[in-house]
Amino acid sequence: MTLSSSEPRRRSIAVALAWCGAIIPFGSGIHKFYLGQPGWGLTYLLLSWTPIPHIACALEGAWLLGRPPEFFGAEPTESATPAKPATPIDPTQVNALGVALRELDGLRQEGLISEAEFEQKRRQLLDQVG
Repeated sequence: MTLSSSEPRRRSIAVALAWCGAIIPFGSGIHKFYLGQPGWGLTYLLLSWTPIPHIACALEGAWLLGRPPEFFGAEPTESATPAKPATPIDPTQVNALGVALRELDGLRQEGLISEAEFEQKRRQLLDQVG
């Protein structure tokens, strides 16, 4: 779900409008207009004489708190760790990794190592290559 406008919205305003819609009579759906969803906003307003949109506004206010910034039209944030430059992988290294992973999986299937140990060793092997 992305917004139709190129201008990012603020999470705090969207949440405040949603929670106001839960309290104020005929205020339901204002947050939908703010988020660029006028069809839903109009639906909320038409149903504002019932408790349905007020409950939905309260729930959506809480739901909006957990949405990522991209939902509100913000640019995706860069990760804190810089990306590693791409290096060509030696085919013999890939073959050795495949053999090691098959052997490790065999140990797991035979019950000689636990699922947690398998996952830990698998990650170590993949980190060596990547």
